Amino acid sequence: MNHNDEAGVSIRSAEEGSAGAGLYPGDTGQLPEEARRVLAQLLAGPSLDAKRHGRLWPALRQHVVIVRSRLAELFLELVVDSDLEVAFTRQADTGELETPKLLRQAPLTFLQSVLLLHLRQLLAEAGARGERALVSGAEMMEQMKLYEPEGNTDRAGFEKRIRAAIEKAKDNSLISPIRGSEDRYEISPTLKLLFSADEVAALGRQYAALRDALSGESD
Repeated sequence: MNHNDEAGVSIRSAEEGSAGAGLYPGDTGQLPEEARRVLAQLLAGPSLDAKRHGRLWPALRQHVVIVRSRLAELFLELVVDSDLEVAFTRQADTGELETPKLLRQAPLTFLQSVLLLHLRQLLAEAGARGERALVSGAEMMEQMKLYEPEGNTDRAGFEKRIRAAIEKAKDNSLISPIRGSEDRYEISPTLKLLFSADEVAALGRQYAALRDALSGESD
């Protein structure tokens, strides 16, 4: 991963190039329009990528220095992977310095974490084959049903939580519907940046043990 992809204009030249050129009445901003749009997308989240944001990705590459600087002023870090053509922001590691947290991170539910782990594993397998990572809605549901507690009397409620986990993955652009297909999705490469190979292996062992324990209860 290349976190220091600094192929862009200097901060000074970016500011001087747009100084005095307001985009709207009362505009006191100093950045060119394309840099502002990049910042807006990164702050809105969850990510910016070349596939979904074809016009913004080149702008990020051009203005990466100033974008990184502006985010740092908010105690945020810009993460860029040029190979995957994906970028996102995260809270900067400020050590002992206490800083406000602009990025609110809701904890994952158990089923959400199960789903993300499965998607990450599919992404790794597809990458090893040099293929696109695809998954169906039915496959995602079946994977999460493996963790349904034995003797569960609220089957409808459990399936509702499964569907909610899938919808959350859609909302966060971790899976994108394939055009012309009713139940097929492409898995976002962003997951590679969120879960390292070691983390995937560790979580996989934990969840496999839990799945075995759940199945053992029914023996």
